[in-house]
Amino acid sequence: MNISKQAGIALMMIGIFATLDCSTSPRFTKGGEQTATSVSGEHSSTSARRTSSKSLLTLEGVASYYADDFHGKQAANGETFDMNDLTAAHRTFPFGTRVRVTNLANGKVVVVRVNDRGPFKEGRIIDLSRGAARKIDLIQTGTTKVRLEVLQWGDGTLYHKK
Repeated sequence: MNISKQAGIALMMIGIFATLDCSTSPRFTKGGEQTATSVSGEHSSTSARRTSSKSLLTLEGVASYYADDFHGKQAANGETFDMNDLTAAHRTFPFGTRVRVTNLANGKVVVVRVNDRGPFKEGRIIDLSRGAARKIDLIQTGTTKVRLEVLQWGDGTLYHKK
């Protein structure tokens, strides 16, 4: 990695760390690079922190799941929603982002791909497909506190049928 790229990354990290106290809702540029902006009230029950090199961003908050009413309908990225896939809806993460979701009540983990937008209910940070919710035993309770760890930023590409 060249020095100017390293300096750019370092400056970006400083900016992110400086704004984490006032913002737990990250925003992203087209290329999937993270920038932080202050958004009052959004994700008010979440906390954000940087973690080891294995995850790019960690958030904690409440997860829910969605299934039957949306099965077979078009997701926000253009693909057909399959409630049995390991996918999720997030308000701001670029489409294609891979996220490790840990149920903090039981320690069960699932890795999902963001392909939709939501959740739209106050205080929730992610909506999982039923298939993902089943993997972490979320079906019975409907909601639970989770840790999200971004493993890979998506490129935001929309799905186009061929």
